[in-house]
Order: sequence, then C-alpha cells, then structure tokens
Amino acid sequence: MSARPGEWRAEAEALRAKRPRHILFLCVANSARSPMAEGIARSLAPAGTEVSSAGSSPSPVRPQAIQVLEEIGIDISGHRSKGLESIDAGSVDAVITLCAEEVCPVFLGKAARVHWGLPDPAAVAGTEETRLNAFRSVRDELLRRLKVLFGHAVSTTP
Repeated sequence: MSARPGEWRAEAEALRAKRPRHILFLCVANSARSPMAEGIARSLAPAGTEVSSAGSSPSPVRPQAIQVLEEIGIDISGHRSKGLESIDAGSVDAVITLCAEEVCPVFLGKAARVHWGLPDPAAVAGTEETRLNAFRSVRDELLRRLKVLFGHAVSTTP
C-alpha cells in the first residue's frame, strides 16, 4: 500500500522522534481512513498526546469503519466527521495525510507532514464481505504503521 516498501517505517520513526503532542489525520471525507487512524492512534498514543482527524469534504462515518474497529476492540461509534476549519492549526505538531486516489486536503499549519497514501475502502464495490475486507485491510495497515509511530512491537514485514 506504500509506493516504496519500508518508506513509511522511516517516516513513522522520524515522526516518533519528534514526540508530537497533537497528531492530525487528514483525508477527504473524514468517514473511513482518518477516523480509523484516529481511533487506532488514540488506543496506542502515550498519555497527553492529542489525536484528531478531519477532511476537506466531511461526510458521515462509514458503518464499515465502525464495524472493523469494533472487531479489534476500538469504539469509534461516537466519531463525527469534521472539516479542516474545525481544527486549531496552531496546536497541531504532526499531520498524516491518508489520501491515495484523491487530492489530499492542504494543511497550512507549521506541523511536520507525512503522507501515507492508502486506498479508500469506501470506494470498493462488491459484496458486503468484499467491502468489509477492504476496510479490514486499511485498518490492519494503519495498525501496523501506528504501532511503529508510537513505539509498540510490530512485525518486521514491510
């Protein structure tokens, strides 16, 4: 899911070394990738780290995103999609954009920026199981990357 295997790992380790106090996940709709990233990050981040997400064109959170995080014990059922204008840019230390096929929102703050282009699981067609598997795939990749970002043990597979 990354252009160059392992590149994300170096970015995550570099970001971890900066010890950001507020991490913002950005995508277009704030309905799938970024809320999943926010939920996973909240479960892994050290105490005192603020985690948020936003999108350039917010739309309701996808039920599949809620379901696949529920499968690993993370509840994002209360998440409400929000626009970038709702975020205090001055408080953000790190921004992780998650767009792949779409044009990512631009963040104008002075935060460190990392781009993890992940496919939009909401764009996958097919059976409900096929769609859920797309969400699971993105969830698992986010979990792997965020474990590195927050210094948790993780497999060494790129």
